[in-house]
Amino acid sequence: MFFAFPYLPFELLMNPKRPFHSFLNDIRACTLCEKFLPFGARPVVRANPSCRLLIIGQAPGNLVHQTGIPFNDPSGDRLRNWLYIDRATFYDDSRIAIMPMGFCYPGKNPKGGDNPPRPECASHWHKKLMEQLTAVELTLLVGRYSQLYYLGEKAKKSGTETIMAWSEYLPKFFPLPHPSWRNNAWLRKNPWFEKEVLPCLRERVHEILHNLSG
Repeated sequence: MFFAFPYLPFELLMNPKRPFHSFLNDIRACTLCEKFLPFGARPVVRANPSCRLLIIGQAPGNLVHQTGIPFNDPSGDRLRNWLYIDRATFYDDSRIAIMPMGFCYPGKNPKGGDNPPRPECASHWHKKLMEQLTAVELTLLVGRYSQLYYLGEKAKKSGTETIMAWSEYLPKFFPLPHPSWRNNAWLRKNPWFEKEVLPCLRERVHEILHNLSG
């Protein structure tokens, strides 16, 4: 008796692990917390196993939700300026991975600003994704949510103190304030960030990206 089996490429026979793009499609099709989202689920994530730099932000804003492109807003413009890289480099999936704490736009908070990131994303997806991003050399923790989640007890009592202690978290993490316009007052009050921290951040980021290309 002859049995017909579906064709599998040789590399999958040797390694039954699912292709990365299929895993990423699973994330982008996620609806775990859709009932809590005002405009439905639209997970925004960019990644590739070859990425050396990982950016973990907060959650997509309304503009990002509409386009599906992370940091495709004034906050993204400021972040790219902090890193001193252009849009082409920023969105090069072979170099830079971008995943927020919450993958979907959480909606507006009645008290101002957006709601906090939904917790389902980090608990269900982050570890699985991080396990496949084995080439990452540095993770930028953008905003307090990612800092508390990934630094745990090593995070300081405030975001400002955590960012001031940025060198303590190297070589794995680099904490940053959120680049939102809502932090303009914080930036004016803390000029040391632009004078002392940004040059070190840019140097490390460019070192990683240069090593990747060369």
